[in-house]
Amino acid sequence: MGYHKVHISRLKKIYIEKGKEGMIRKPGESPNKIKENLKSRVEKLFTGKYQGFNMFHFMEKLNENEDIELCYESVRKILIERSVHVPKHRRRVHRKRRKRMPKEGMLIQMDSSDHKWIPKIERTWWLTSTVDDATSKILFMKFYKHDGVYNNMEIIRKIIEKNGVFYALYVDKASHFKTTRLGGLHYNVSVEQEDTQIERALGELDIRLIPANSAQAKGRIERSYRTLQDRLINEMRLYKINSYKKANDFIDNYFINYYNSKFAKHKDVDNVYMPLPENVNLDLVFCKKYARKVNNDNTISFQGKIIQLKPTECKLSFAKRTVYVHLLENNTISITYKGIIILKTKISKNNKKYRKTKKRNALLNQRKYQYA
Repeated sequence: MGYHKVHISRLKKIYIEKGKEGMIRKPGESPNKIKENLKSRVEKLFTGKYQGFNMFHFMEKLNENEDIELCYESVRKILIERSVHVPKHRRRVHRKRRKRMPKEGMLIQMDSSDHKWIPKIERTWWLTSTVDDATSKILFMKFYKHDGVYNNMEIIRKIIEKNGVFYALYVDKASHFKTTRLGGLHYNVSVEQEDTQIERALGELDIRLIPANSAQAKGRIERSYRTLQDRLINEMRLYKINSYKKANDFIDNYFINYYNSKFAKHKDVDNVYMPLPENVNLDLVFCKKYARKVNNDNTISFQGKIIQLKPTECKLSFAKRTVYVHLLENNTISITYKGIIILKTKISKNNKKYRKTKKRNALLNQRKYQYA
């Protein structure tokens, strides 16, 4: 077996400098042996600054932050030798995984998880995240107090604004995504059911909604959450993130790029994202939309409030016509007729029906939903 050319050039240099004597290996310690003081430093970092980090994450931080260049196995052996790490013997389970989509933008997986992401904050918060099925890249994610319609709409909108319109969204059967109870609690009364607000919004953009039948079906995003509940929590602790506002800034400015650089696959695949048509107003898509028939006096009723419609250039009176009320999260209302905004107004937060709806939604957000 021949020597590598780099090794031969090294031997040549030693021979020129020291002669034949320099070619003889000296007895004693191996030059590659890890010094005891370095082992002690690694142990101190693992049990202190990086406590709770998994082995691979810890090795990365040694290389990136502490100027300690050790391979995974060296770090592992040091910690086992110092009795601060006990290796786990796991039985490997092989499952046949669904093939990835061949191009980005064909399928986006989306999910939410409530967890104590910041240990010092007692209340659990929801992290809503999305990954592209072709690459496992995180496209956008954000912390919320609740898991609701507007929150999920914001996530979808951010993806479209950044990347374009995608083909399909893969989600669980939460009630804000899909109507799963048809006509009654235990049996079907009517086959026809109204779309949810998110289904309606996606339909207007020609995006297909695919509900998963189990958590395992959303394998890529489920696996990403296992990584997030380890890496994200430890990274936020390392950077002293102590509020969810700071956490969302941290995600936008650092963590998504960091995560994708470590875990994204096949980063060079083509994509099928389509540009958003110029005539589409996303404010009128990602909202709660309701149809109303205009009264003879050119008024409509919405959330217990009578709204007077004024004459416009396109029509002097809208009596007996159907208009649409678009309710945004900030309580702003846009009323449209044939896609044209004819009135903008705002619902007062003191409105009785508004407060009743908010209270009902808060109660629904506290419930844990399961797969049908």
